[in-house]
Amino acid sequence: MIYRAAEKTMETERLLLRPFTEADAPEVSVLCNNYAIYKSTLNVPYPYTIDCALSWIATHQQNFEENRLYEWAITDKLSGQLYGAIGLSNQQPHQRGEIAYWIGEHYWGNGYGTEATQAIIAFAFQEKKYHRVYAQYFQSNPASGKIMEKCGMHYEGTLKQHVYKNGAFEDIVYYGLINPNH
Repeated sequence: MIYRAAEKTMETERLLLRPFTEADAPEVSVLCNNYAIYKSTLNVPYPYTIDCALSWIATHQQNFEENRLYEWAITDKLSGQLYGAIGLSNQQPHQRGEIAYWIGEHYWGNGYGTEATQAIIAFAFQEKKYHRVYAQYFQSNPASGKIMEKCGMHYEGTLKQHVYKNGAFEDIVYYGLINPNH
């Protein structure tokens, strides 16, 4: 992973993680206006309009500058195609952060989530000097857990019936990783 602080970008073998711009809003709306994305994420609304995308993107720069939350567009390094999003919270008093991501359904199964998550873990440990990162997923979305496992994260527990969504309670599964250099 190559991090360029001035541009707030990260480069991996196939991906460029970069800040979102307003110009991304139409594509974000198309990718997120998908029931499969909605049902497997905690905070993505459905339907997902361009206004939703614009409102969300409008928060990114200030959150980044104030070290609250870092969010990137997951894009193809060569074509610039937008595949999804990934973010990392900054819980500095505890030297930890939560990783969250979504990939557009058309791009599932290509390893983009795994590659982006590996870059975010490197960013968290090398650039931000976090002691720990963690992530959570709905038990009904085991593919998200596979990404966490492929990135070296470890199962830490399940919160039974922790979230109420779509008229049913969902179990939330937690994975985490301690910085090996701490």
